[in-house]
Amino acid sequence: MTVPKSNKASDGAPAGNEEVSYVYSFSRNETDGDETMKSSLGGKGAYLAQMAKIGLNVPPGFTISTEACETYHQNDGQLPVVIWEQVKAALLKVEKDMGNSFGDASDPLLLSVRSGAAVSMPGMMDTVLNLGLNDQIVEGLAKMHGERFAFDAYRRFLDMFADVVLGVPHSLFEAKISDLKQKRGVTHDVELNEKDLRGLVETYKGIYKEAGVSFPEDPMHQLQMAVVAVFKSWESERAVKYREVSKITGLKGTAVNVQTMVFGNMGATSGTGVLFTRNPISGAKEIYGEYLLDAQGEDVVAGIRTPQPFAMMKKALPDSYNELVKNCKILEDHFQDMMDIEFTIQENSLFMLQCRSGKRTGLAAVTVAVDMVSEGLASKERAVSTVNACHLEQLLHPRFADDQSYKARVLTKGLAASPGAAVGQIVFTAQAAEAWHNAGKQVLLLRNETSPEDVGGMWAAEGVVTARGGTTSHAAVVARGWGKPCVCGASELQIDAASKKARVRGATFEEGAWMSIDGLTGEVIEGQVEVCPPAISGHLETVLGWADEASKVRALANADTPADAVLARSHGARGIGLCRTEHMFFSSPQRLLLVRKMIMAHDEEARRAALDELLPHQQADFEGILEAMDGLSVTVRLLDPPLHEFLPAEQDMEAVKVLADALGYDAAEVVARIAELGEVNPMLGFRGCRLGIKYPEITRMQVRALMQAALSLRSKGKDPRPWIMVPLVGMPAELEHQYQIINEEKANAVNRCPVGGEAQKPFTVPVGTMIELPRAALMAGEIAKFSDFFSFGTNDLTQMTYGFSRDDINKFLPAYKKLEIITKDPFETIDVDGVGQLIRMAAKEGRTIKPDLDLGVCGEHGGDPASIKFFSEVGLNKISCSPMRVPVARLAAAHAAIDLKKL
Repeated sequence: MTVPKSNKASDGAPAGNEEVSYVYSFSRNETDGDETMKSSLGGKGAYLAQMAKIGLNVPPGFTISTEACETYHQNDGQLPVVIWEQVKAALLKVEKDMGNSFGDASDPLLLSVRSGAAVSMPGMMDTVLNLGLNDQIVEGLAKMHGERFAFDAYRRFLDMFADVVLGVPHSLFEAKISDLKQKRGVTHDVELNEKDLRGLVETYKGIYKEAGVSFPEDPMHQLQMAVVAVFKSWESERAVKYREVSKITGLKGTAVNVQTMVFGNMGATSGTGVLFTRNPISGAKEIYGEYLLDAQGEDVVAGIRTPQPFAMMKKALPDSYNELVKNCKILEDHFQDMMDIEFTIQENSLFMLQCRSGKRTGLAAVTVAVDMVSEGLASKERAVSTVNACHLEQLLHPRFADDQSYKARVLTKGLAASPGAAVGQIVFTAQAAEAWHNAGKQVLLLRNETSPEDVGGMWAAEGVVTARGGTTSHAAVVARGWGKPCVCGASELQIDAASKKARVRGATFEEGAWMSIDGLTGEVIEGQVEVCPPAISGHLETVLGWADEASKVRALANADTPADAVLARSHGARGIGLCRTEHMFFSSPQRLLLVRKMIMAHDEEARRAALDELLPHQQADFEGILEAMDGLSVTVRLLDPPLHEFLPAEQDMEAVKVLADALGYDAAEVVARIAELGEVNPMLGFRGCRLGIKYPEITRMQVRALMQAALSLRSKGKDPRPWIMVPLVGMPAELEHQYQIINEEKANAVNRCPVGGEAQKPFTVPVGTMIELPRAALMAGEIAKFSDFFSFGTNDLTQMTYGFSRDDINKFLPAYKKLEIITKDPFETIDVDGVGQLIRMAAKEGRTIKPDLDLGVCGEHGGDPASIKFFSEVGLNKISCSPMRVPVARLAAAHAAIDLKKL
């Protein structure tokens, strides 16, 4: 990999033949990067650089770029010599800033090595602290800061280095320190004395020997090994799983942040903590966090010790508390967002170790967005950009129907870590959670504390409960990011994963027992509690209103019944983009029988008679939907499925006989008709516009029912806006045929109205088609001559383009993903390179013929944020998805418009 060197704070490619920069320094004296360089420095490195630039006290260090990680994996685990040369040069700058030297036993400089990808992945990559210690250097450190501090740092380093770099399990070290604390009759690590810790170091060295690995005494060798370990961790099972579950793609790798160690474990005037500039659960304007005195950072994040609320720090360390409050305001003013901060206090000196946009619940996201606009900190567009699809999905999660009904069954109460109601059968391992979930069961995952290895089970579970850890522990951060209800620190729970049992207040619960949790109150409840869906209101409605203002694409809904239409409108749908008329026929036995009567008819006259009976039912549904969407467009797709789908299976003779008796046919006649309509490949068979071309009376009935429904509402002073869509058109002549019939029926319906009535006043009923066949996309210019609008049916268009069956793709998709033949399910996120090009081509050709041609999407891709971004770039006017996805679509459309402004 050869790229010219650049010291500019940008991601642009520099010119020239200079050496590539892989390493970027940061300190108050000199900082190479800034917040715009996330793709190269990772989020952590970019924010460290920016904090240094705005004058906050950041321990000096340097970032090894994501390009270096990419190079490492491309070169079979080898890093070019130039990278190590740049690391040494950057280390010299750190030594100059700090006034001491790495590897100097008399005045040692110790380092931390942390990962940091461009997208936050809590706990997914590995960290090493106190790097640079060995048997000689620890004695020098002891002379400077005391034996207890020095050997506590050393035993931590031996543990982390073995686990992260050499692959020796952390559990072996944890078992030894647990045994020692038990022998000493103490509970916490801080209660061990100098002699205990010296002995523990020797015990830990014994673990190295038993494992057959060597501890490197050379500090530079330690640094090289740690950097490589972080790069390796990018492809670890847990990191790959996290990216897969969180749908994170397109990253080069992780950066490595090498930073001067500062110590929170130097006694009562030192500590470490994590805080948010606002409450990440409720969004309240209050600093929210936790800290531990005499501790290092992993003690808080790992949940090994239960920390104290940040507010208590005001009394314990008042100067550092006040400085942190000031820094919170500086960071919010600069980033116009709620920030997540990690800090360490070393002997009353505050150091800022990290900041990033804080992960938050859906409730907090919309509350912070609205508050920041009202406070003048952020514009509406900036506020909208801080709310994402996951936040909305959390707000659309179920809640308990009656929050008083279960109070007598509350088993215990922990910390409210991530809101929402969850009900499931309890399991005690991530593997069990995944297995039970795959078997179709709802589960709650109960753990003493979670680790990165648990992410698969956490994703599979309805909710997570931990006995230890706080609201910034691994479990809490991951659960909030995914919108999973979570209760942490439920210390009364005694969880025994080995025996698959949990005990609380004298009661024992085995694997499979039902429990419920409320992540907003921290309650853990025995049995199942009834849940109900929330409604859109308050701050969420405000944010979505701003999203609509920013958006260039209207969000519509797919709705087939009046009830669906009412739900869609309540979620902010600005019309219906797809109303599937066939779904109405299945809504009652009476309607289905009339459809079957039409299908069994021997001639056109009999078919018309059956359709005449069906028309009032269809009209009533249309009237209900149009009234629910009064003033908004309703796009009605004419009959699409093959007719045999309305008939019983040929082998179901009981159902065949019932149908024959109801319609006055012999069973043999019904079987013969079923056989006649049967198809080898129904998806490509007698369906869509082909039905209306062979049986034009079907098209006529549906158009007549729709027009009569609209005219009836107009006579009542309503504003119905029907659109008519012809499905599965592949040839311009097909649409021309249906277009003529539709226009005839439209005119006939108006002419039948009373002369001079309100209903007879001119109104427009656009006629268009679904573009769901590759040929239709290729012929879009000709098809546009007979069309007022195109609606891309991306589900079928994807099937037809790939030759994949949506129903069968999972038989091979996992293998394709594993081999990276496909990185995303093309039925979830639009295939930009293939299907997307057909959409782009059809849009361009259609608007060449009709510049004002309305363009939309009515497949479920219309609710996928990544797909919506592409549709916005192409210039589509509207997207349509299921009613429950409409809020997400509205927000995604706004994000797309805001992003396009930046280009």
